[in-house]
Amino acid sequence: MSQFDNVSVVKKANVYFDGKCVSHTVVLPDGTRKSVGVILPAKLLFSTGAPEVMELIDGQCKVTLAGETEAKTYGAGQSFNVPGESSFQIEVLETVHYVCHFG
Repeated sequence: MSQFDNVSVVKKANVYFDGKCVSHTVVLPDGTRKSVGVILPAKLLFSTGAPEVMELIDGQCKVTLAGETEAKTYGAGQSFNVPGESSFQIEVLETVHYVCHFG
């Protein structure tokens, strides 16, 4: 699916790491929340509260999940799962456009 229909968008952006990651929260008709954003080339550490699925729309990155020692490379059309109450390090090689699915 290339778009979300009939949604609400929170106007204020979520800005992290001095603007290297910017997203907007999207609320679907059933109340499900997702974030849609961009991460610029950088090496960043994210923490999670709830489990997440990071869907890459465009770009390329290397991801190391908490407890793992080897990074895996992901690109457009791929996704990775992050457990709740965890973290992941992401090295963005080409600007990443993503959708974060929570829960």
